[in-house]
Amino acid sequence: MSAGQPEARERSGHTAAADGQYLYVWGGYVSVADHEVFLPNDELWLYDLESGLWERRDMCGTVPPAMSGTCGCIVNEELFIFGGCCDDGQTNELYSVGLQDERLSWRRATLRSGSLPSPRDKLSCWVHEGRIIYFGGYGHKPLSAIHDPESFIVDEASWAEDIFWGWNNEVHEFDPERSSWTEPQTSGRAPLPRAAHASASIGSKGYVCGGRIKETRTSDVFCLDLNSWTWSEIVGLGLAPVGRSWHTLTAVSDSSLFLFGGLSVDCRPMSDGWTFNLETKGWTKMEHQNKDKPRLVKHAEMRWTEQDTQAVAHRVSRKRLGCYSVWRKSRLYSSSGQRPLQRRAGVPAAAAAADTIVPRLHRKPRQQLSAPDPLFTSKTENRCAEKDDFLQAQQERTERVKLWSDF
Repeated sequence: MSAGQPEARERSGHTAAADGQYLYVWGGYVSVADHEVFLPNDELWLYDLESGLWERRDMCGTVPPAMSGTCGCIVNEELFIFGGCCDDGQTNELYSVGLQDERLSWRRATLRSGSLPSPRDKLSCWVHEGRIIYFGGYGHKPLSAIHDPESFIVDEASWAEDIFWGWNNEVHEFDPERSSWTEPQTSGRAPLPRAAHASASIGSKGYVCGGRIKETRTSDVFCLDLNSWTWSEIVGLGLAPVGRSWHTLTAVSDSSLFLFGGLSVDCRPMSDGWTFNLETKGWTKMEHQNKDKPRLVKHAEMRWTEQDTQAVAHRVSRKRLGCYSVWRKSRLYSSSGQRPLQRRAGVPAAAAAADTIVPRLHRKPRQQLSAPDPLFTSKTENRCAEKDDFLQAQQERTERVKLWSDF
């Protein structure tokens, strides 16, 4: 990078999506003076996948609030973002911007039919036949909207009044042409509710790997047929990656997926890479040169083809982004934010001084409400009994799942 050339600031919790020419990066947060603060929401960073150069573009229109944990994808040269956590907590708003629009003007989607999913962040999505299919995440619902304890696991430390926070395994579909939401009825063995998982698609199949489920993290693999809406679990054979969240999953052929990095069960950022063969159901650990550069939080994916492998030599590119980097292998691109082992007290030396950027940043709130014990004891006996009944149903469901697994 030449002197004076702009480059995106290191970040975590951002959105990244790629087309055949650029990687687009929006949002996220950095640590400044022991605080997590959002990065500007009125700018979009473009990374040229061929030249390796960054470009910053201003944005206008109905600009989304500064957020982290939102889910982004590109459909027909339009960038869509859904969900995320802003100053007001999790959101269920959907925004889009035409990438060929010189003004880069954001639009907030107007619902024409269907029902919005509940507010959430740390979810994933697939694009299939021009539609966006969202899965999972962490968010909140009123108790009256929690109809199935198998699709929404309550975070027992996070509730207030009639609002409960938790993990879900819901599938929602958005049709950009009709601006409509539907919730397909799935069948088969669905993944447990989770967040901060990774997903990828091959043809009409959407794959989910790992993620956080309550206080644990997993590396299980599930497949959703995006035509029949049928779930199936793919049980791996032999050695497998340890459980993790905030990792990446990318299709690298018609029969294999590539997993990279993440946050381990004991909360260590990781830098290991694995391929999963969908035909043999076996994991293979990959050797690479960046074992000292753990990655987690967000990624963008592109398919890696045999032609691309021959055309572009293997290379790893690090663009002085500290916690945020671009990882390139042939035509497989992945960008991810890294949460450092210890909380940083400022921005990296290569970035602007903290006092010059604070006016453009927004304070990042807690992503969930942790209710203190007095909040529980102050409720009426009837209210607490209702919550106890709900949590008991959750426990019974967990025991049934365990018995089934043992069987």
